Amino acid sequence: MIEWDKSAFLFPGQGSQIVGMGEDFYDAYAEARAVFDHADELMEQKFSQLMFEGPAEALNDTVNTQPALYICSLAILRVLLAALPEARPAFVAGHSLGEFTALAAAGAMSFDDGLGLVITRGQLMRDAGLTNPGAMAAVLGPDVTALREVCRQAAEQTGGVLVVANDNCPGQLVISGDLETLELGMQLAQGIGAKRVVKLAVSIGAHSPLMAPASSELVKRIEATTLTVPQVPVIANVTARPLTSAMDIRSELAAQLTQSVRWTESVEAMVAEGCELFVEIGSGEVLTGLVKRIQRDARRANLNTVEAFERFVAEARA
Repeated sequence: MIEWDKSAFLFPGQGSQIVGMGEDFYDAYAEARAVFDHADELMEQKFSQLMFEGPAEALNDTVNTQPALYICSLAILRVLLAALPEARPAFVAGHSLGEFTALAAAGAMSFDDGLGLVITRGQLMRDAGLTNPGAMAAVLGPDVTALREVCRQAAEQTGGVLVVANDNCPGQLVISGDLETLELGMQLAQGIGAKRVVKLAVSIGAHSPLMAPASSELVKRIEATTLTVPQVPVIANVTARPLTSAMDIRSELAAQLTQSVRWTESVEAMVAEGCELFVEIGSGEVLTGLVKRIQRDARRANLNTVEAFERFVAEARA
């Protein structure tokens, strides 16, 4: 039996998308079909076909990745709540783009408004990447304090931008900045004993000051969006603290694109409040993998396939 008041729902961000995401839910559950079909109507295209059939190159374009992840997660959530109406977690959280999904899941904004925001976000991030070219790299090994010093040194030497973009879990960090400064930062990270430094297959410096043009434009859209008090506290990427009001949400989303995702601290905050089960809802299983590194004895579940979903529901009903 699941103690929902000791659970958290997690929603994935970019990197979790795969061709075929959500298709088995579409085929198996009317609740999921309704979400996918409604999104197709709103977007005035057969967007679900791109999610189900690809090509991967198009799905991996940030303007498509972001709405795809949002739609898939909320379609699966709709199926979950139809099967288990009592499934009310203590907290919800999402990684980067997933934070928008988490806010919609918590009732802070409508599905339609959230979809409009993530579509706009993807377009603005792509445009900002053209204006301020950048890149990102995963760094394994160093702690966040040491890597922040590496970023400071690299930026000082080049006059450019380099920051810790994602504190994903102990020993797994991501840096983001302009191309020249990122290359130097990668070298300096190896110099302080990084076990591995891997440039990521992205063409933008997300969660860095390079996204400022996107952030300022997105704020205008956020200000025009109706936001309400979340029905479930949402743990914020920027502060690792609960968002409990519309004012909190506006402040968070205004800062989110240019600030670091504090995922380690976010999970630690939920654990400190008594969360023992973390349920990742959507494509992939990145976030539960990070939870394992942060809190090894936490229970984890991935609702990324119908088979996994049905196992979870059977356990919950036992």
